[in-house]
Amino acid sequence: MPTGTSIPTSFFGWVFFLLDEYGPLFLSGAGTTLLIALVGTAAGFVIGLLVAIVRTITLSYNARPWKRGVLVCAKGLLTAYIEIFRGTPMIVQAMVVYYGALQYLNLDIPALTAALLVVSVNTGAYMAEIVRGGILSVPAGQREAATAVGMSHWQMMTSVILPQAIRNILPSVGNELVVNIKDSSVLNVISVTELYFTSKSAAGTYWRYFEVFFITALIYLVLTFTFTRLLRLVERKMSGGSSYRVYGSQSAAEAEIHVPLAGGGEE
Repeated sequence: MPTGTSIPTSFFGWVFFLLDEYGPLFLSGAGTTLLIALVGTAAGFVIGLLVAIVRTITLSYNARPWKRGVLVCAKGLLTAYIEIFRGTPMIVQAMVVYYGALQYLNLDIPALTAALLVVSVNTGAYMAEIVRGGILSVPAGQREAATAVGMSHWQMMTSVILPQAIRNILPSVGNELVVNIKDSSVLNVISVTELYFTSKSAAGTYWRYFEVFFITALIYLVLTFTFTRLLRLVERKMSGGSSYRVYGSQSAAEAEIHVPLAGGGEE
């Protein structure tokens, strides 16, 4: 402890002391955590979108055999990708990518770059299934109508299906962002200086693990709470108003009903 600094004697005394001493370190770790979560979720969403589009392609009966073969192989590879990255922990994926690239490819990838790659590809595997579920949730009649007017699969997806599917899956996308904010903590195993890693460094100086990780928990809570609320606002904007009025129509209570009589008058 620095000379002339009194030792805190209470829980909150230590909390404020640690915030004063390591505030910039906590902020730096939180910034790295947010960077990993936001970039990883955005890139994963794009990956998942492309994978889902390919996996929902259907060919007509008269399609050429080589086209069918290419599509079957592509779908098989994408299915394997999804199963592998959904079936293994992110912490193991980080170790394999970071140390495997160095050992077998002689590539010294920066820890942050490896972290962004792992989170993006891992999130993409989950997003692929989320997007596919959103695509399948759109009524089949709209797909049939788009095909009937001569739209290609890509045109149908971008103009008709995906705008509705994305609105439907937005809560799940927000959930993936929150999960990535918390799960970025596992990347400390490859020495990424995110929030958990910097917290360990601060806690080890004075051996005040409880106070340090109390601060860390509050920072994670603030981050997840803030982005959850922001995403709910986006959901409301995309869902439109809470009430709608159909113009050009009137209810029976709003209009007089005139029934013509046989004699030409009105009842």
